Parts: sequence; structure tokens; C-alpha cells
Amino acid sequence: MSSVNQLSFSTESTSKTRVIASSGVFQIELLEHVGQGDYPTLIEISKHLKSQYGEKAVLTKTTIQKYFNKPGSLPFIVRYRGNIIGYIIGVPLEELSHEPWARLDENFGKENTLYTYAFLIMAQYKNNGYAKMLKRVYLSWAKKRLSIRYITGHVILGVSSRFSGEIKIVNRVDNWQDTGKTFEYYRRDLNPNKSQLQKNNPPLAEKV
Repeated sequence: MSSVNQLSFSTESTSKTRVIASSGVFQIELLEHVGQGDYPTLIEISKHLKSQYGEKAVLTKTTIQKYFNKPGSLPFIVRYRGNIIGYIIGVPLEELSHEPWARLDENFGKENTLYTYAFLIMAQYKNNGYAKMLKRVYLSWAKKRLSIRYITGHVILGVSSRFSGEIKIVNRVDNWQDTGKTFEYYRRDLNPNKSQLQKNNPPLAEKV
């Protein structure tokens, strides 16, 4: 993976997006490219994650360029009356090779996993169903990628028990990112029926 020093920063100021879902003043957009004009807004919004997820959750120009504008990433933004109020981004697990926990994942190197790097809706816009809609779009688009089988992420202990779908707790981490809180690393199987099919239909053995 390229080092930070080898990153080439885009000089484009305007983001390239595609509207995926909308309802009145609310819309979800697929970020095809983040322009520098949206860097300050994304960085400012990300500061809301600091209290729960630690300093590393706050975006920088480098992390935006490295993850949001990386081929293979899956970033969406949410707008309310034209203003960005949240985002979610999945990055290929292999892009986190500098993290020991990522390298220890059994699927590391298989290029079949997206790690949910960040998921945020600003506090004043919560309880309106926006977060659920954003997550639903994110999972739906992840499933469209034929190579992607799993979604993983770190959430505060107990949160994943509220998730729907096929969820497995891989491990738990005390004092995650120096937050003083216990987080769990979960794995969501996007196609659990495939596992069941393989279980019911073992590979054919050649008769001798």
C-alpha cells in the first residue's frame, strides 16, 4: 500500500456525486470523488465522532484523500437542504494493513471485505430515520459488488446486538483508540445463504 508521503492530492475543488435516494429536503449521494471544497465540511462534521471513537476518527485532508478517493472505497454523504449532515464510508480491509487487528482478520488478503471506517449523522438530525436510510443504501450497494462478501466495523460494546442480519462478534477490544471504552469488532455476512448452500452441497467427489 502506498505510504502517506506518496499520496497525490487532487486539486479539484468540486465533488463528483450521484444522487442515490431523496425525499423532500433530504438526499443520499454516492461520492464518486471528494473535491477540496468539501474537505472543511467533512472534517468539521467528523469532530462529532471524537468523543466516542477517539482522535483518530477526526478526518484530515490526508485521510479523506486516502480513503474517500480510493478506488474500491464506498462513500456516501447525506444532505439536508443542500448541506452535508453525515456520511458513511466503507474501505477495503486491505487498505488498513497498518492496523494489526486488520491483518489478523481471517479474510485479510481475500479482497472480500469492506471495513466501515466511519458512520455519522449529526446529533440534531438523528431520530428522523436518516441513519437507517443511509445504512440501508450502504449495505445495498455493498451487496452489488460481487467480490464483497462481508462488512466489518468497530462499535461500542452491545451496539451490534441491535443490528439485523447475519452478525458475528469477532473480538472485543478494551480502551479502543484510547477512548477508555470497550468496542467490539463485528462481521456482517452479506450473503449467508451462500454458506448454507455450500454446507448443503459439498464439493463433488470424483468416483473411482
